[in-house]
Amino acid sequence: MAGKEAAPPTRVKAARERLLYTDTCYAPNVKSNTTLKLDAGLLREVRVLAAEEGTSVSALLSGRLEELVRERRAYERAKKSALKRLRTGRDLGWTPTSVWGPTS
Repeated sequence: MAGKEAAPPTRVKAARERLLYTDTCYAPNVKSNTTLKLDAGLLREVRVLAAEEGTSVSALLSGRLEELVRERRAYERAKKSALKRLRTGRDLGWTPTSVWGPTS
C-alpha cells in the first residue's frame, strides 16, 4: 500500500482493545456476516476444499480463523510469560568462586 504509513503500535493496540471490548460487551455470542473479495480461481479451490471436508465455505473459513485466533492468543500468553520470567530472573544456585582457588 504505497503512500500509507503503518499505524503506530499503540494506536493499533488501542483499536484492537476497543474492538474486542465492544464485541464482548454488546454481542458476546452473536454471529455477524462479512463479505470477502476472492479471486475466482481461489474461490473455486476453497469450494473444493470445503466439499472434501464435507462442510461449507463459511464453516471452513470460520474454523480456520478461530484456529488462527487461538494460536495467536496462545503465542501472546507464552510471550508474556517468558518475558515475565526473563525480568524476574531465576536463581540457579550458582555462587562465584575463583578458578585458581581461594584468594586469601
